[in-house]
Amino acid sequence: MARINAYPFDTSVTDTDAWIGTDSVNRQTKQFTAAAVARYLNIKGKISIAGQMAFKFSEAPLSNGEFIGPVDGAAITGITTIQLSSIDASGQDYTTFMQYLVGNNILISEQNAINNFGHFTITSFGLVAGVYQMTLTNIGGNGNLELNKFYDFAAFTLASDADKTFVFTQGVAALVWTVNHNLAKFPSVSVVDTANTGVISQIDYIDNNNLTITNTAQFAGKAYLN
Repeated sequence: MARINAYPFDTSVTDTDAWIGTDSVNRQTKQFTAAAVARYLNIKGKISIAGQMAFKFSEAPLSNGEFIGPVDGAAITGITTIQLSSIDASGQDYTTFMQYLVGNNILISEQNAINNFGHFTITSFGLVAGVYQMTLTNIGGNGNLELNKFYDFAAFTLASDADKTFVFTQGVAALVWTVNHNLAKFPSVSVVDTANTGVISQIDYIDNNNLTITNTAQFAGKAYLN
């Protein structure tokens, strides 16, 4: 065999290029393609990307690194509830981070097929009957789910959504104000009366586009949402 420095350099790597290596199971010498190595790195999360997790779409029973719930072929934009294992496909426990993201947006996209994606607001995440369950409200997306494909879950907010605000005007004195803001998020709310004096009120979120403001007395005014 020639010395390694005798082989020419290949500066243009393609999917079918291969390296010689050893199989960890049977210790046999094998070829490993660039595409196979890249797929392994993606699925196992060996290249760290902040705020990103990976799961395989599967059917019950739920196993490590998987999520279940929708039927095979379901529109990604139609996802409302899924169940996830307590660790993702890379073997990391992501649950504390996911709980932190509740009320924020997430992108669920098929690996190596970015046009198959869903953009959602996380409505809730937590243990239900011993299994982690996530409820989602869709913002947009495209494509369908496919069994045994891997999907990246990543914290995601469009730049155009980052500073969206809404001003609600209650022209008639009322105890309860019903607000349809269509911000696709759970905004913070500041309430003032007609004299622009701040008022402490009870805020109840119906979903990520609607809420109610309950006051201790009837009055008119405005609510600033951001």
